[in-house]
Order: sequence, then C-alpha cells, then structure tokens
Amino acid sequence: MTIRRNFTASVRENALALYERHASLPIIDYHGHLPPARLASNAHFRDLSELWIEGDHYKWRAMRIAGEREDLCTGSASPKERFDAWARTITRMASSPMQAWCQIELKRTFGITAPLTPSSAECIWEEANAMLATEDFLPRKLLARAGVEVLCTTDDPADQLEAHRQLAEDQGVSFRVFPTFRPDSALCLHSSQNFHDWRSRLEACSGIAVESLPTFMEALRVRYEFFHKLGCRVSDHGLDRCYATPCSDAEATTIFSRLLLNSSDIGAADLEKWRSWFMRQIAEWNHESGWTMMLHLGARRNNNTRIFSSYGLDAGCDSIGDFPQGETLVAFLDQLDTSERLPKTILFNSNPRDTLMFATIAGSFWGEGIRGKVQHGPPWWFLDQLYGIEEHLNAQCATGVLGTFVGMASDSRSFLSTARHEYFRKALTLKLAEDLESGLFNPDQVDIDELCRDLFYVNAQSFFGWKGAHGNS
Repeated sequence: MTIRRNFTASVRENALALYERHASLPIIDYHGHLPPARLASNAHFRDLSELWIEGDHYKWRAMRIAGEREDLCTGSASPKERFDAWARTITRMASSPMQAWCQIELKRTFGITAPLTPSSAECIWEEANAMLATEDFLPRKLLARAGVEVLCTTDDPADQLEAHRQLAEDQGVSFRVFPTFRPDSALCLHSSQNFHDWRSRLEACSGIAVESLPTFMEALRVRYEFFHKLGCRVSDHGLDRCYATPCSDAEATTIFSRLLLNSSDIGAADLEKWRSWFMRQIAEWNHESGWTMMLHLGARRNNNTRIFSSYGLDAGCDSIGDFPQGETLVAFLDQLDTSERLPKTILFNSNPRDTLMFATIAGSFWGEGIRGKVQHGPPWWFLDQLYGIEEHLNAQCATGVLGTFVGMASDSRSFLSTARHEYFRKALTLKLAEDLESGLFNPDQVDIDELCRDLFYVNAQSFFGWKGAHGNS
C-alpha cells in the first residue's frame, strides 16, 4: 500500500473548507447491519455499552488482541466492565481508524471532546448515560441527528420483516428504512441440517411447502416480492468469490432433489454448480425488477473454531481471504451481460491486492444511460481506513470515472457507525484538495464542489432512486 504523504497546511485548510461546505448533505447508508426491531420499538439504550460495544465485532476483535478476557466481549461481564475494557484498549490503538471513529462518535453524538482513556472513562460513562436516558437520544433521534435519509438493513428471506412493516407505516420516522434481500443460506446445501432448518422458516413465512426446486424458488419469489413491497431494491450476497460454472435447470433440479432426500453426497463440484445456477436466478430477478445486486467478495469468515462454536457468526474472527477473484467474477458478469440480464451491480473487494483489478472489471460492463451501472463499491471492512480509502480512490481515478462513484456505506455495527461517513468524506476531500494543489486536475474543467456533492450524496440518491421520508421509491 502507498504510504500517505504529509499534507501541506494549505491542503488541510482547503480540504476542511471543502468538507464543511457539504457536511450537511444527507446520508444514504445502503449497506449496514442495524437491527430494525430496535428502530421499530425505539426503546432507550440501557447504557453506553449497549449502544456502543454490544454487537460491534470490530471492537471485540481489538479488545481480544489487547489481551482482554472473552467475557468482556461476548460473555457475561457487566456493561461497565465491558466499557472499561474498551477504554483500556483504545489507548493502545495509535493511528487506528477506530480511534478516529470513536472521537467522531463521542463528539457528534454527545458533544464529548475528551479522548476516551481509563482516566476519563468514568466521567464519559456518567455523562453519556445521563443523555441516553432522555428522549433526544432514542435510536431514531440518533440517526436523524446524524443526517440519515435512507438506511438499509441486512435481512434473510425467511425474516418476517415485521419491524420493517411497522416502520413503513409509522409517520413519526423521519427517514426511510429498507430491508435488503440476503439469501446466503440458499447456497449452503453442504450443511444439510442448517439448510433444512432454514427451509422450514422459509415455508412458514411464505406459506409454500418446499417439495421441489420449483416450489423452493416459488417460496423465495414470494419473499422477494414481499421485500419489494417494503421498499427493498437491493439483493446482498456475502461470497468468498463469484460462481460461474455452467449448470442447467435439469442439473440444478437433480442436485436439489438429492438434498430433499437428505442425501449427504452433494460434493464440491455439485455445490459449485448449484451456487452458480442460484446466483444467476437472483441476478435475473434483479434485472427484471430494477434492483441492484451487491457482491461482498473475498472475506474469510469464522476463522476461530472455538469462538464460532460458542458464539456463532459475526464474532470478530474473520480475515481477508486469499481467494482467486478475477476469472469467475468476469465470467459471472459476462454471462449476464451476454443474455442482457445484468442488473446494476456493486462489487466489494476484501483483499487490497484486488482493488485495481475490481476497478477495471467494473469498467468492462456498462449500461447506456446509467452512470456507473457496475460499481467498484466503497472500501469495505479491513479496507475502510485511510490507506484503503486512498488506494480505492486512486484506482477509481486511474481506471474509471470517479464522478460516477456511488459513495460510502457504513457496514454499521452500532447506531453510531454513521461516523464512518464523516471519516470517508474527510479522507475524500483531503485527496481532492491535494490533487488540486498538485495540478492533477483542472478546476476550470472539474467543478470540485459539484464532484463532492455527487460523491457525498447525489450519486447514491440517483443510483438507487430512493426518496426522502415517506416519499415514493
């Protein structure tokens, strides 16, 4: 990765002025993991630990590395003990994006400017908890005050979406909340018991008995259309890599039939075929319905068997994966493009070695009249830091059209994660101010303010087509 240069005083001054001119633009957070039920109930947070640390595997990972006990992360430690452990950890995280995020989160949410340390922890704990007990710090108020206009959650097809239905009907919500359709469980035929448990949930919420591949796809389609009625316009997929092995409808039917018979002989080759077939079906649905497909590629998940066995998914034991990406990604996109079934697509890469490759693959597929039909998505997960953001923007500038970029998503793990939008926006304005001073673009040819507005907000609003609160989508 490129080591960042020291910015001149004029670059810093110009970058800050550029950021502040557009800081009030709304946030369209099109990928995150906030629980919609908490927004629907709008219940008070018990304390700062519940708001800030519970469920945030970014923090758990850091706490473990710093030597803190596991019960302070995923166990039964008290909220104050958990918070104190985080205060000890953050002081060891020099130059970490998490220090910057936490500083933004405390300042923007509570007006607290003191850095979190073991010595300041007690005061910050008491001050923040007192504010959390008031009506101004309910979940919806936190997001509205942060400038959120649209928020997307990540939802399984077998989720009932009751919270989303309540939010859609509640005229008191000042922003839109939409589900995203994440059918990853349909790819896991190799885990027969887990698949059958999920299938039962799917049958219950769709009202369709899954007795064959056609009835399985019918049940999924029922859920897909229900998601659509609640404003969903995005399918989301967490894959190690794309799948593009040819698989006919007859072959997919045979593979699925063996699964229904509780066969245990679905090997790697058949699993590859099934995943290729299934992903193409969802992509074609998206094309027909005008949805966007988000492909989160390359993460290696659940590395620690002990933690996975005791806690489960999303425990903070994941890493960048070493999967080959280019060949199958191109094959998948090309199959869809050749058949004129390629939906709008956002590609997220996990491994920094793939950043430039993803940017150039995205630029190989387009749609007339659509600005950036296939997007190189924002720097994600381990790349959501200054070096990763810089490399991502450099790739966009060098091989694509930066002005079509759809902008940042928080991948939120807490109700304060919108701070990552501010972090990204400031990193972006630093790059633009530096490039302008270096003469890399002509201000008479590129309107830097218009470019900022597009990258902060306008491109995302146009790409997804979502309106403000209770507007038509």
